[in-house]
Amino acid sequence: MDTALKESLAASVLTWADDEFFLAHRNSQWCGHAPILEEDIAFANLALDELGHAILWYQLYAALQNEDPETYPDQLVYSRSASEYRCAQFSALPNGDFAFSMLRQFLFDHLEAIRLARLAESRFEPLAETALKISREEIYHLRHARAWVRRLGLGTEESNRRMQAALDRLWPYVGQLFDRAESEERLTAEQILPGWQGIFAAWQTTVQQELAEAGLKLPEQAFKTLDRRLPSQHVIDILAELQQVSRLDPNAVW
Repeated sequence: MDTALKESLAASVLTWADDEFFLAHRNSQWCGHAPILEEDIAFANLALDELGHAILWYQLYAALQNEDPETYPDQLVYSRSASEYRCAQFSALPNGDFAFSMLRQFLFDHLEAIRLARLAESRFEPLAETALKISREEIYHLRHARAWVRRLGLGTEESNRRMQAALDRLWPYVGQLFDRAESEERLTAEQILPGWQGIFAAWQTTVQQELAEAGLKLPEQAFKTLDRRLPSQHVIDILAELQQVSRLDPNAVW
């Protein structure tokens, strides 16, 4: 793989890692606050899984950058400024209520299920292997989120109202998950990355059907035009807390 192709792939991998990392952080905030004990444990497990997935992507990114996969992920998380992160605002939005967080997981997990299945067919073996590792845990994630969306959407008038409100709030941010740089076109031509238009079409068809079955309606508003290079205030606030100790003493070991 030539240098330009490798750099383009590294940029894509970093966006997936950052999305997983911030979603893991948001899920971890449910620990001790979920509505029932079972979901308190479930969200904690989801957070650990998403963090593990982020680490796998960070390690692949490190390899593409000729860095140490064991130590470089920590540097990426603790040393980068907010403007250097590439996460979608979708992943960093505050948790809101249980309906909001569960619906966010549902929308993200559907994307993951489709994307990982296609990445597993990549001609670039390290990418395919990483996708296959992550996909095993995503089966549970999607099954769990799908069950709750249906349960809440078809539950009471109050639960349906909250789910619809969550969908209306989240929907404008979804488009950023599918934004891709022009440089990825060559990766697709080389059969390293799948075509993202096809992924979006498959995602939209499946999500629309399952939301309708749960008594929910897709909002009419268009996706927001959001630049991953411009961090939201939510990202800035999370990193200010997350990186506080490491920035006090960058050479500390624990």
